[in-house]
Amino acid sequence: MNTSSNDKQITDDLMPQKFSKSGMIWVGILSTICVIGAYAYYRQLRYGLGVTSMRDYVSWGIYISNFVFFVAISLVGSLITAIFRLANVAWSTPLTRIAEIIAVSAITFASLIIIVDMGRPERLYNLFAHGRLQSPIAWDVIVITTYLFISLFLLYVPLLPDLKIMNQQKNKNSAWQNKIYIFLGSFWKGNSEQVKISDKIINILCIMIIPVAFCIHTVTSWLFATTYRPGWDSTNFGAYFISGAFLVGAGGVIVAMYVFRKHYHLEKYITELHFEKMGRIAVMLSLIYLYFNINEYLVPAFKMKKSEAAHLAELFTGEFSIMFWFAIMVGMIIPIFIMLFKKGRKPLPMFITGIMIVVGAWFKRYLIVTPTLLHPFLPMQNVPDNYKHYFPSWEEWAITMGSLAGALLIVTFFVRIFPIIPIHETITEQNEKDHSK
Repeated sequence: MNTSSNDKQITDDLMPQKFSKSGMIWVGILSTICVIGAYAYYRQLRYGLGVTSMRDYVSWGIYISNFVFFVAISLVGSLITAIFRLANVAWSTPLTRIAEIIAVSAITFASLIIIVDMGRPERLYNLFAHGRLQSPIAWDVIVITTYLFISLFLLYVPLLPDLKIMNQQKNKNSAWQNKIYIFLGSFWKGNSEQVKISDKIINILCIMIIPVAFCIHTVTSWLFATTYRPGWDSTNFGAYFISGAFLVGAGGVIVAMYVFRKHYHLEKYITELHFEKMGRIAVMLSLIYLYFNINEYLVPAFKMKKSEAAHLAELFTGEFSIMFWFAIMVGMIIPIFIMLFKKGRKPLPMFITGIMIVVGAWFKRYLIVTPTLLHPFLPMQNVPDNYKHYFPSWEEWAITMGSLAGALLIVTFFVRIFPIIPIHETITEQNEKDHSK
């Protein structure tokens, strides 16, 4: 096959595709969940946080658990895009845009869920007007905002060469798509000067996003660690959060790889080699995260201070034990055993493993928040019985599920509008391979 026909084949394979019947059903389900979540939030705005099950002790609950989960999974943008680009890991090309859009959708809803948790969204203005730099909450807002903008640029700038290709394929696009492509990329001509500037911008963004990504997870961990409570009073939290974020981010990419590969027939571009490589990375990340989990629980369990004892007992053998061991086994232990073997690093086992990692990670974030709040240093006295337990109300579940569905909708619509695998980079790499033969 000559170069021009090869380029055309790659372009045809990677062009955005219209939603099939199953795709329309998928969008309909996600949209319905989002509408139910919006209605639940309307009820929360109208009747206040009283519609939730949060009380004086559990004042964060499932919303902040979801926030920490979104922040964690967003780290995949810096792992796959920035670190792999800077390390010149060539095989990661088909995965970079998948990682970037997951990062953008996750950090967007991390920002939104914080506003939901506030109860009075109009008071967000006070954080900017009267914020105090010595507050970890102010640090969190600053790094989340910075990370969101860097992630958006890191998604947009490498997309420019593909926008030029899309503008050249106007007859294959709908009118509304052509308007989007012209608006976003009509200035891109692809000359050497633009390419040089683009490469420099991408390198700068990749260098910038790594410390910002580490900051966002460290600062989020400090929101907990600087609060004097059993379970949070730990100097391990920064590294603990970062290692867990790398793992869940990798798990999210593995799931997305399999879905896009299967649904859009991208077997030529997302190959078994990619699952093999991601499997090896995920094993390493699982082992690192497992180490920090052992460190997080073994040391206080060995000392067994009275304030920590009740909290640990609830996790290991008490009310939260089933969820705790589920998160440990399903989120780390079982994936390690699956991915250690070559057969476990095939596409389908990796897909199942990725789901296990993501689901286990969500429950792990819930366990970081709720049990600790139910075990303050000062014993609960003279309070109603429902203050001593927490299970989210239907409004909380609906808003949480709506936020997760919303993040998936962003990814779904992005894939409908833009190529999920970089066309220009894929063509360039293929041509370089052909010339080197």
